[in-house]
Amino acid sequence: MLVLDSHKYAIALHTSTRQLGITVNNYAGDSRTQVWDLGRGLASRLHQCLAAILTPQTWQDLAFIAVAKGPGGFTGTRVGVVTARTIAQQLDIPLYGISNLAAVAAQKDWGEGFLAVQMDARREQLFVGIYQINSQGLQTYMSDTLMTTEAWQKTLADLPLPYQLITADEEIAGTVTNVLDLAYADWQQGKHPHWSEVVPYYGQHPVEV
Repeated sequence: MLVLDSHKYAIALHTSTRQLGITVNNYAGDSRTQVWDLGRGLASRLHQCLAAILTPQTWQDLAFIAVAKGPGGFTGTRVGVVTARTIAQQLDIPLYGISNLAAVAAQKDWGEGFLAVQMDARREQLFVGIYQINSQGLQTYMSDTLMTTEAWQKTLADLPLPYQLITADEEIAGTVTNVLDLAYADWQQGKHPHWSEVVPYYGQHPVEV
């Protein structure tokens, strides 16, 4: 299993809500995380916050980057993914697009059962995803999708194992640490996706949150 050189770091962005979350970690004892309440100022202050938290490291110290790819607010999610793609392209490093719902699920440990995550999508619908944690880490049982509450309840009722229902709210920027950890797990397994593979997941017609 691959291990980061202690002089190399990884960074993750979470921009899908009115909060901005950024974390930097070398997975050798040096890490820092910060969440800013920026509201509509997120896009204009993103690069300033990135530069501040990265110091004293430089962009050349980064081995890979991760970004929360949605679901979430249209503008914020788009800004985060575009920024991450640009950085990864310029530095020629891997970029990992991590589901917001997967990052929320990664906060829990549910043994042999399922982690069912739901997030309000408005319009009487939910963003939903189902995950499991096993020896290989967090695994996707049902990819993120958009459902009515009725369809979601039926999906849960049909699951073959017990589940823990998790409701994600708008205060999820702090899960940026989970975004990076999930990306690091993929990096350790030798998965090094090209920046062009990462696209935002909106789930529906653009909605601001």
